[in-house]
Amino acid sequence: MSLCVLDEENFHLCCQLLLQLSEQLGDGWSWEGGQGSQEGYLRKTALRSVVIDSSSVWDYEGGWSDTSCQSQSEQQEGEQEQAAVDASADTNSIKGDLEEQDEDDGVCVVSAGSSQLLQYEYHILHSCSYSTPVLYFRTCTQEGRSLSLEEVWSSVHPNYRLRLQSSPLNTITLQEHPLLGQPFFMLHPCRTEEFMRPVLQAAQDQHRSVNYVLSWLSVVGPMVGLDVPLKYSTLLHPAAPSPAEILPPCTEAASST
Repeated sequence: MSLCVLDEENFHLCCQLLLQLSEQLGDGWSWEGGQGSQEGYLRKTALRSVVIDSSSVWDYEGGWSDTSCQSQSEQQEGEQEQAAVDASADTNSIKGDLEEQDEDDGVCVVSAGSSQLLQYEYHILHSCSYSTPVLYFRTCTQEGRSLSLEEVWSSVHPNYRLRLQSSPLNTITLQEHPLLGQPFFMLHPCRTEEFMRPVLQAAQDQHRSVNYVLSWLSVVGPMVGLDVPLKYSTLLHPAAPSPAEILPPCTEAASST
């Protein structure tokens, strides 16, 4: 079985190049070393104005639901039951009323939610288990209140939410930061190889250099509001590629470099 792997050494090389480009662009990335070890992570903070859609919540058993739809539906069900009791003598009339109400059930006014200014802190670490980068993040309000997992899900843009909602436990989860020991949200890396393999294979076939961490970040970052400026790509191809730019090739798991 062939694997596109990113070992820790090449992860650090890719991070070094990303830091160099970030400094040129003023994008705010820095390197934080782990205490008492050579481990570390990329770190960036950002303020984002997001809309927390309070009418859309995640039910871990039933999936996404709209609370405004739910309350309206419950009210209509109660009205239907009462109508059936009060007008039981006229079944034909009741049937017509229920059909009209069923049509109304499909109409739901979705709340636009409230816009809030949130502080985000993003960390990029290396996963030895998956041989890939992993994105950790946490977010809080200007008053210092941390967002819950449900609020984080509600702040995800609907276009990405539809893609992620089918398997929430394989995407955004609440985990302990491996170096800080603090609770962080994490984009689970289990599907990283799935979407990175075509990118890596195309780069290898075309003999192009590419930065694994930067390419990966451009895919996963926007899901949680972390955009990667296009200017990174224009700075990524100097005349002579440096070792940090060269992507670890797709190799057989049993092969050695």
